[in-house]
Amino acid sequence: MSTAIVVGSGPNGLAAAVSLAREGVEVTVLEAADTIGGGTRTSELTPGLLHDHCSATHPMAVGSPFLRTLGLDRYGLSWCVPEIDCVHPLDSGEAGVLHRSPHETAAALGGPDGRLWQRLFGTLAGSYDALAEDLMRPLQHLPAHPLRLAAFGPAALLPVAAVARLLRSEHARALFAGVAAHAFRPFHRPATAAVGLMIIGAGHRYGWPVAAGGSRAISDALAALLAELGGRIETGVRVRSLAQLPPADVVLFDLAPGAVADIMGERLPGRVARAYRRFRHGPGAFKVDFAVEGGVPWTHPAARRAGTVHLGGAYAEVARTERMIHAGRMPERPFVLVGQQYLADPQRSDGDVHPLWTYAHVPHGYDGDATEAIVGQIERFAPGFRERVLGMAVRSTAAFEAYNPNYVGGDVITGANTALQLVMRPRLAVDPYSTGVPGMFICSAASPPGAGAHGMCGANAAASALRHLRRRATGSTVSVPSGRKQT
Repeated sequence: MSTAIVVGSGPNGLAAAVSLAREGVEVTVLEAADTIGGGTRTSELTPGLLHDHCSATHPMAVGSPFLRTLGLDRYGLSWCVPEIDCVHPLDSGEAGVLHRSPHETAAALGGPDGRLWQRLFGTLAGSYDALAEDLMRPLQHLPAHPLRLAAFGPAALLPVAAVARLLRSEHARALFAGVAAHAFRPFHRPATAAVGLMIIGAGHRYGWPVAAGGSRAISDALAALLAELGGRIETGVRVRSLAQLPPADVVLFDLAPGAVADIMGERLPGRVARAYRRFRHGPGAFKVDFAVEGGVPWTHPAARRAGTVHLGGAYAEVARTERMIHAGRMPERPFVLVGQQYLADPQRSDGDVHPLWTYAHVPHGYDGDATEAIVGQIERFAPGFRERVLGMAVRSTAAFEAYNPNYVGGDVITGANTALQLVMRPRLAVDPYSTGVPGMFICSAASPPGAGAHGMCGANAAASALRHLRRRATGSTVSVPSGRKQT
């Protein structure tokens, strides 16, 4: 039986482990923390309330081409969809409202913007599954749906600013900007529209759901399936060098490229080591989890029913703040994401006290305190919020990196979404998961297709590892034990 070591138990590490175990490989997962899950951990950050530590809303995971094949409902994973996916309020009292239905969203926008939204996102939602099958794989593959991919490509290559110019109303432009801001990139850069288009397309196809009981349900379900397949997970094991690892036929790293370079040391080919150490990380996140009595008193009624609320004001303001954080400057009023997961999943609350998940976009490695800026942005659109706060838990960019070393400088998406890194991460290679050492692969969100709890980076890397094992079985390659130097 072939053997595998997976270093890291985030959703990608667990997805890689499950993929290998399903093919009869004996898998051991090593996790440095005391609990599994990486960005999909959940706990009582404030007493009695369930807070997601990082990843919280999962339009890309519920439609993941890999996760949908696993039947994870058998292991306790179920999805809860809010009444309204997302609201982006404005100072004028208006708001952009994102419903699961593209038709309903278009009707709410009205006029030319509604018609444009229906044409663009109605079509995208209808073809989302086919697009995801291609876009969530590495660029270097034969497309399964080339015509759909060709139709999507020109829009995806546009900057956010170009798409925004097609929308006439301020609430429509702001709605698109808030979703596109998930890419953590200035809106004038090429290909920045891609992330916004795919998230909205996924939402119109599947909604913006949360995992019942918290995001930890995703990793718990994957771990339960892995155990059923004979795999093992060891927590509290921090890997600092290959010498710590027992010999294995394949090793996969659910780690940031710099960490892979540190662990592999001289074993890593020079060109790969240079690429991994040059890998660019993006701006950071500063997170505050609140315990709020009675919920948030949003001025706009739709925000009181929305799973996600984006706070950044008009399009021009969001564009300006994203430019500032990219340039290393902290805005006075940063873009803030608010998650109200308890609206879809009431078990997270304690009576009339509810968990509120928030984070602000801040510069990479920001060492200040953005708590008051976050509170101020919520107060701006929900006067009286401050008086309802009963408790809070704060996580700075440094604390994010300590919590999960993949989040270098607070970069919770594990790599800047530059135009190059969107399509060629973590380096330019025929097989982006290969480290250049036979049998060793990277499977974190630094590899294609990038951030999210969809598990596709792990599943894709596992496919590369399985090809290696098949070649070895036919004698066309030689396995190198993980703790020994290649000769």
